[in-house]
Amino acid sequence: MVETVTGTARSAGVDYADLLASDSHPVTDVQKTDSPMPAGPTVVDASVYYSREFHELEVERLWKRVWQMACHEDDIPEVGDSFVYDIASLSFIVVRTGEEEFRAYPNACLHRGRALLHESEQGLREFRCPFHGWAWHLDGSLKEVPCHWDFPTVNQETHSLPSLPVGRWGGFVFINPDQNAEPLDSFLGDLSSQFPHVPFERRYKAAHIIKRLNCNWKVAQEAFMEAYHCVATHPTLLPTLGDANTKYDVFGNYSRAMSPSMTISPHVNDHYAANPYTDRRTFSKQRHELSGATYERLEEGRVRVTMPDGRSGIYDDHAHHVEGDKFHADIHLCDWVGGRLPDGVEDEATPDVVGEFAEKRATAAAAVREQMREILGDDVDGVSDAELIDPIYLSLFPNLHPWGDFNPIFYRFRPDGDNPEQCLHEVMFMLPAPKGQPRPAPAKLTFLDLDDDYLDAPEIGSLAKVFNQDTLNLPFVQKGLKQLQEVIFGNYGETKIRHFHELLQRWVA
Repeated sequence: MVETVTGTARSAGVDYADLLASDSHPVTDVQKTDSPMPAGPTVVDASVYYSREFHELEVERLWKRVWQMACHEDDIPEVGDSFVYDIASLSFIVVRTGEEEFRAYPNACLHRGRALLHESEQGLREFRCPFHGWAWHLDGSLKEVPCHWDFPTVNQETHSLPSLPVGRWGGFVFINPDQNAEPLDSFLGDLSSQFPHVPFERRYKAAHIIKRLNCNWKVAQEAFMEAYHCVATHPTLLPTLGDANTKYDVFGNYSRAMSPSMTISPHVNDHYAANPYTDRRTFSKQRHELSGATYERLEEGRVRVTMPDGRSGIYDDHAHHVEGDKFHADIHLCDWVGGRLPDGVEDEATPDVVGEFAEKRATAAAAVREQMREILGDDVDGVSDAELIDPIYLSLFPNLHPWGDFNPIFYRFRPDGDNPEQCLHEVMFMLPAPKGQPRPAPAKLTFLDLDDDYLDAPEIGSLAKVFNQDTLNLPFVQKGLKQLQEVIFGNYGETKIRHFHELLQRWVA
């Protein structure tokens, strides 16, 4: 039975401050900082996730006014390299105009509106409209108008491309369609302080995928902004993640979550917590830590589920009953154990690590510390266990989600064109280059459509299985929202989502 009411304002289990106090290495002041959001409730109208009116409001008052990451500098490494950045119904061009200079323009000919570029291009010397041949220099100034005599009021002053504000952070190029936007540095605040050991300037794009999803962009990104969903969506994590003991903070335009690794979830049944499951295998055999049922892979698409009372049934990877005793089977575990497996990933035994949580954390961190020695040298000896092994994930308004120093995950979520009920989930692996070495060239993009599986992108490894669990819920959320008047978010466990909606409402208001 999951933990419900404890009589306190927090879950049972380890407090994150106590966990930091037990760290075997020095803990930074940034980690210790407490900046909780005032208690809610936060209630949101359900229509913001599907209505055409709210989608258009976001275009006008958010996407046309907010700082947003367009691309990485390494996507356009040479002068004349251009990147097409699309958001909702809008399209922009980012071009490198000098070794350290970037410009951005609306992707539209000033004659009849034809998009100047269909896709990103390299080595451009000008922007020339394919429709009537109007052309602009890379600096945006008007270059040529065929039959210019027929447009006597058109000149460089009146018809040069409008240049947008451009900013840079961590190797990424940001743009803002609003000419009166605050400086990017002011918008970001002290975000860089959250990455003291491996700043993003030292990281390169080791993997890059985009997956189209059947849900609103906010539905998708909110699924990745809290640990509250782990109890139902990621039951395989419960033996080693204190999901409900996650620490949440907000800072200006960004928020942070830090989840304790190598600790048991307070949701786990006391009996199962006292009797660790030693027969677990990563992908083919798992115990549900709430019900005690074991899930064992028979073949792809077939799972034997055995209940603690001896009842046993066979289910497919979508938890549909096939034969044997019939009872409720967990769809996420059926998918994990019976679904398609990642290519080249071994199905290893995963016994529980023994010892008190501080001992387990120190042991796990020591292994990561040695892996990172090539990157940081002996500086890694000054890095805390928490920074090395805990999921530390940040969200920069409106749609960027970089993870902590030693986790390569980096997310972005965008509307899929002008459709408020589809979105694009973008995943990058931002790995650190060895100290003193330049960043390697960025990985090529893999695009996955609605019917494609995250496993079709082998470059992200076993994380694809986790994404399949996360996104399995989303079309059903999108459908169910149309039967609700409002959505309510938890005071603490959904802090990051509450913070996002507080900022979103300010922008659209």
